[in-house]
Amino acid sequence: MSGTTTGAVGLRRRAAGAGANRWVVLVVLCASLLLVAVDATVLHVAVPAVTEDLKPSAIELLWIVDVYPLVCASLLILFGTLGDRVGRRRVLLLGYTLFGVASAMAAVADTAQVLIAARALLGVGGAMIMPATLSILRQVFPDRRERAVAIGVWSAVAAVGAAVGPLLGGFLLEHFWWGSVFLVNIPLMLVSLPVGRILLPESTGAGDGPWDVVGALMAAAGLFGVVLGVKRLGGGEPADSAFTVVPLVLGAALLVLFVRRQRRRKHPLIDLRMFARPAFSTSVGCIVLAMLALVGLELIAAQYLQLVLGLSPLETGLRLLPLTVAAMAAGLLGARMLRRFGPRRMVSAGFCLTAFAVVLLTAMGRHDNPGLLLAGFVLLGFGLETTLFGAYESMLSEAPPEQAGGAAAIGETSYQLGAGIGIALLGSVMNAAYTPGLTSVPGVPASASAAAGHSLGEAYAVADRLGGTAGEALRRAARDCFVHGLHVTLLVSAGLLLMGAAMALRLPRLMHCEVGEVEVPAPREAARPLPTHARP
Repeated sequence: MSGTTTGAVGLRRRAAGAGANRWVVLVVLCASLLLVAVDATVLHVAVPAVTEDLKPSAIELLWIVDVYPLVCASLLILFGTLGDRVGRRRVLLLGYTLFGVASAMAAVADTAQVLIAARALLGVGGAMIMPATLSILRQVFPDRRERAVAIGVWSAVAAVGAAVGPLLGGFLLEHFWWGSVFLVNIPLMLVSLPVGRILLPESTGAGDGPWDVVGALMAAAGLFGVVLGVKRLGGGEPADSAFTVVPLVLGAALLVLFVRRQRRRKHPLIDLRMFARPAFSTSVGCIVLAMLALVGLELIAAQYLQLVLGLSPLETGLRLLPLTVAAMAAGLLGARMLRRFGPRRMVSAGFCLTAFAVVLLTAMGRHDNPGLLLAGFVLLGFGLETTLFGAYESMLSEAPPEQAGGAAAIGETSYQLGAGIGIALLGSVMNAAYTPGLTSVPGVPASASAAAGHSLGEAYAVADRLGGTAGEALRRAARDCFVHGLHVTLLVSAGLLLMGAAMALRLPRLMHCEVGEVEVPAPREAARPLPTHARP
């Protein structure tokens, strides 16, 4: 064999090895994401056991549940931009370490205060891990076609994690104590740390100028205030309460000052010029609107299944499972759909499909209709994931590689803010449509009607205390009012989704690849086979 031939074979082998390593890196990153996604929901089923063992107050129980997403959302920009400066792998590995230590601390917590502190540290670790996974993915897959496939797998894993959390928590609680839902993280972290150190590449941004510590703290404090205020609104707290208004106002003021500071700095923490790019700003807006329209519906749907239809928690989880399976399928098919239809048509069609599913679900009534729920949840999951996939991919591809950490943090923060605002907004719509129908139920005292207007669960409790025909009348009226409120909320959500479909028309029509790559045609041209070198 000649030297030239031998050299060519070696180059091909090295190229193949590099390609294989990229997908191994994707596996490591997805394992990280799965852990964080599971931990966000695994505690929900353990709340009764935690309450019985630690006997927290109502405020302490609220913080045990909410402190993890609150801290995580607040610190995403801080750690995303820090990774751009000091190294994304370094921040990710530090997040692994902190996540493992906090998990051990939570598992052995003997007081509510210790558990709250441990959950806060878990939020810090999650904020290190989440943007780092996306920004490393952005660097490892420079080819947009391959990156689209990777993001599809990444988003499918996120859907799996959200669904696995309650199931895993329920299994562990049946066989072990409540701390086991945290203890399961430790062996995964012990494996992820050395594997990540060996396999994950290090990458940073341009690193020009000093890191804006003051700006990072302003962003963290501002987001903490805004997310805390939004969560209180979503939890049914009064809108005029000082504990709701003050965090919202201070948080918004800090974020305004943060934006002004970034515009004046020569080397900003986040290059706000990214938002001047229509594809980037539109993608962020689509993420916020999709979550705003839909996250509250999941909570309301769970109440409908359990309180109106009388399903058990396990049966409720099984009814919602098709939504997760459809979301996984959309994530895995996302890259192919993006190549065929382009970002504009894909995201807009995803919004329209989700809106259609939401309108279809308005046919839900007081009686069970499994076929309708199955069809609605499948369309809902597929449409939502199609929308989020197209928006995330467009946002990440539009951001400069040196700003990958900041862009990933912006996307995750948008997701969290949209979810929080959605719970508050749709919860308010639901209450406004539900409460008036209970003011004049025959035979029910005004005080009982007022208490029943807080929620359907409370209405059932009041009806049980009343008993007799009055109690039965209150129960029936509350159920009817809840179904009416659900229909109104679904229609409002559909309107928001159609607004998102219109917004998505600002996205690029084609999937533009990087310099030197082939631009993927729109659907009309997609019938022609791509050149061999352009296929993924």
